[in-house]
Amino acid sequence: MSPTPSYSVREAAELLGVSDDTVRRWTDSGALTAHRGASGRTTVDGAELAAFARDHAARTPADPSGVARSARNRFVGLVTAVVADGVMAQVELQCGPHRVVSLMSAEAARELELAPGRTAVAVVKATTVIVETPGGSS
Repeated sequence: MSPTPSYSVREAAELLGVSDDTVRRWTDSGALTAHRGASGRTTVDGAELAAFARDHAARTPADPSGVARSARNRFVGLVTAVVADGVMAQVELQCGPHRVVSLMSAEAARELELAPGRTAVAVVKATTVIVETPGGSS
């Protein structure tokens, strides 16, 4: 197993979706531990950053459907576009920082009254999730 990577303040900020200053405030307050590398650069341990990201993730709006389901991947957001062409429709949602696109029947899109500005929940139930890492290491 390879060693845990370290991230610069700038990289940590980018991964967390905040400013460099916010990461510095978190390190100054002790909420996130920073280390000085041999080069004098401030870094954050990758495992600690991952735990911090999980524990401080922005909470998404509550699922307004009130339906219990087995799928755990629910993305509440706003419909930003609906393109219906004959039998099929492409529906785009903005769920926080994530753009989710769904293809469905045009009939389903009409029945759900999907239109820009409408709140909707994208539910993902998949047996295949592809995970990629940067670089060419294997």
